Amino acid sequence: MKKILILMVLIAFNMNAQQDKPVYVCPPCDSECDTKTFEKHGICNVCNMELTTKAALEKIKNAKKKIAFYLQPGVEVLDFAGPMEVFDYAGYEVFIVSKTKDPILSQGILKVTPDYSIQDAPKSDILAFFGGNADNAYRDKKVIEWVKAQTDVEFYFSVCTGAFVLAEAGILEGKTATTFHGALNGFETRYPNVTVKRSVRFVDNGTVITTAGVSAGIDGALHLVAKIEGLAKAKEVAFYMEYDKWKPGEGLLLTKDNPYKN
Repeated sequence: MKKILILMVLIAFNMNAQQDKPVYVCPPCDSECDTKTFEKHGICNVCNMELTTKAALEKIKNAKKKIAFYLQPGVEVLDFAGPMEVFDYAGYEVFIVSKTKDPILSQGILKVTPDYSIQDAPKSDILAFFGGNADNAYRDKKVIEWVKAQTDVEFYFSVCTGAFVLAEAGILEGKTATTFHGALNGFETRYPNVTVKRSVRFVDNGTVITTAGVSAGIDGALHLVAKIEGLAKAKEVAFYMEYDKWKPGEGLLLTKDNPYKN
């Protein structure tokens, strides 16, 4: 009887040891190794990436910032593609939302299929809007109602005339903003309670960041990464993108949250 009890204890101990043993996986890379598991740390024999524990990967996945890119038909390609590169390289989860799930034609060239419509879009940590036929979005009451209905948004972000959507939804009321240089006068006239700034790459109100047109969106996106992850991470992303024209902090900061202080 005593031998049986000892044997049962040893079996239980070995089972617990097996359960505590970490399982290693390859970071997602869209290869066959995405579904493989490994018994020890090392290099994936399929894609040559360094393995990590399954628990650590789950933790990273759950901690990812979720960013909703609202795109309307006619949206300017670089307005959203530049920031998308930044946020993707920073490790954030970007998904596309539009009024419907119908394919969007960007500048009459690029066809984009939305992941969600405003009817089924999930919660996001960051909500982003872009220029190029922006009146299609900001003049649409259903779209503006959807923007207003979003809760617990950590940051609002706009590029070019995407600022009109934020202003129309009341998010820029009493704040300072910028937009595409060709739309500054119209923006100032339409939204008299918004202080309009000219000749700046971006304006940071703390939780609301607006940028000037097209390429300025990359600067604003890198600035937001610096705010959230630190300047070193933003520099790493800029280096990876070979965006060597970026001047960190080249914008108007109206917040004490300054990632460029020594």
